[in-house]
Amino acid sequence: MYDPRLFRDRERGAQIVLAGVVPAIAGAIAGVLIGASSGAYWAYSAVIALATIVGGFEHGDGWDAADRGLIAGAIYGVALLLVHALAGTHAKVSLGSFPPFLIVITAIAGMLLSAIGGRTARAMRERRAAPAAEESVADPE
Repeated sequence: MYDPRLFRDRERGAQIVLAGVVPAIAGAIAGVLIGASSGAYWAYSAVIALATIVGGFEHGDGWDAADRGLIAGAIYGVALLLVHALAGTHAKVSLGSFPPFLIVITAIAGMLLSAIGGRTARAMRERRAAPAAEESVADPE
């Protein structure tokens, strides 16, 4: 079973890279793709969504994961808009009438997806610990 090292147990530098730099790079790539191809952008977004859920597994529960997801999602959205503006291409996917609102949307999406991963990981850890607790109760030596 996938049992990652918890985010809080990582060194501060690793935390900064995982929660700040990686979302910024991912958002920058999305910023390029949004001006190149709608299909590529949506496929890439699906991969990023799955990666965000998996990232939630590095937390003790959904609440801790949601905090990281909120910040990482905001960083992703800012990087997407900045790189798209720098590229100067026409967006193949609608950014809405007020594009900066995309930052709020990506922050909320990051929060929810990370929370799903964190909650799922917690349930899996509890399920794995339950048989061990039952064995110790059944064998009182």
